[in-house]
Amino acid sequence: MSAAVDLAIVGAGPAGMGAALEAARHGLRPVVLDEHGAPGGQIYRNIEGVTRDRPGDLAVLGADYGAGAALVAAFRAADIDYRPGSAVFEVGSGGLGVLSDGVARRLEAREIILATGAMERPVPQPGWTLPGVLSAGAAQTLLKASNLVPAGRVVVAGSGPLLFLLAWQLAEAGVDIAAILRTSPRGNLWRALPHALGLVGNPDVAKGLGWIRALKRRGIPFLEGVTALAAEGDDRVERVRYRRAGGETVLPADTLLLHEGVVPNPQLARASGAAHDFDAARGHLAARHDDWLQTSLDGVALAGDGLRIHGAKAAPALGRWAALGCLLRLGRLEAATAERGRAEARAEVARAARPQAFLHELYRVPDEPMTPRDDDTVVCRCEALTAGEIRRALALDVPGPNQLKAFLRAGMGPCQSRMCAPTVARMFAARDGRGVTEGDHFRLRPPVKPITVRELAEMQDLAAD
Repeated sequence: MSAAVDLAIVGAGPAGMGAALEAARHGLRPVVLDEHGAPGGQIYRNIEGVTRDRPGDLAVLGADYGAGAALVAAFRAADIDYRPGSAVFEVGSGGLGVLSDGVARRLEAREIILATGAMERPVPQPGWTLPGVLSAGAAQTLLKASNLVPAGRVVVAGSGPLLFLLAWQLAEAGVDIAAILRTSPRGNLWRALPHALGLVGNPDVAKGLGWIRALKRRGIPFLEGVTALAAEGDDRVERVRYRRAGGETVLPADTLLLHEGVVPNPQLARASGAAHDFDAARGHLAARHDDWLQTSLDGVALAGDGLRIHGAKAAPALGRWAALGCLLRLGRLEAATAERGRAEARAEVARAARPQAFLHELYRVPDEPMTPRDDDTVVCRCEALTAGEIRRALALDVPGPNQLKAFLRAGMGPCQSRMCAPTVARMFAARDGRGVTEGDHFRLRPPVKPITVRELAEMQDLAAD
């Protein structure tokens, strides 16, 4: 058995890098496990490659993306044991299971920080499994990582700030955007107005309005109040059907990009056994944590958007906050020093996250797309299960989602329920005439990443560097 490292951090996005830098600043050499090949996470994906090989593309990707270069450079320069290409498939108090180069290893760690970030909210739509239908995040990944953009007529649909950022980036890259279909109900603005003070003085508001103005100057239609969105076609998407107050419309399309906001990625934290509750106001699961961001498991903390959606600017401070708690528990920091650092990080998070309450209400996802009315709509993509098949199983008085697996294998595919769990949970709640609870979600057990029995059987100890 190899000696345990003091601190292991999962993820090298802004929160993970912020945590690692704080630990290194206090003389600790953390191990950072990153399933990607370079630091940056989703928000700063391939920032080093762009600044080195494609500097002209920074104008397309935007100043916020370019700002990640300094954070990545500081991360690279610090005394940090960075291990790219390392997918963590299991976390528990005292250790992690890591898959790298086809070999499974276990790393013992006294403290663990999960900085796994956010994921796009999965919202099943009729036809969303057709070739040519992508999430906005997937399209942005292709743009950042490979400088690839969709060809032909592109329709962007959904809600949330990323929708406008991506549309602006694609338009700057010369993509033909046929329309932007906004699914946010018009009444959301009235619910958001009480939180409008959080926008005062925030530069991101001006940026967002600037994207919208630039898109409208290009003559791109903005269509509000869209419902009953569906992708149609034979072998791939050929058209997008939707409804508005004036009736039903069919729009020719070669690519449809969908987005309905982001939610914390709970997979590792839930599979570890950390306690979660359903946040009804925000419509997602949220981990319980203490004032140092430690979960219900001793020595396992959360940071960044994996904790709660605060945005990329708040993420490094949340990482520092979690790291200070780890340093305190390890006896590497005096309580007074840790408290001062936490107060500074908390203030920084509060400033960066001020617009979030307004944005959440403005882009709150309506119930209609979250629970498909069309029985033919695929809910579980891995097992190709439709809403109708799930409803028929629910009619048999299946008590919960874990029993549903025995009927349909729902949630048992490679994504381990990441894509279908939110919808299945809402379908159980709708059947029983109540609100969604944590118990309506599939119980997760490791491994949360695909791994072979042989890799598990040959599992080795992962030594500290």
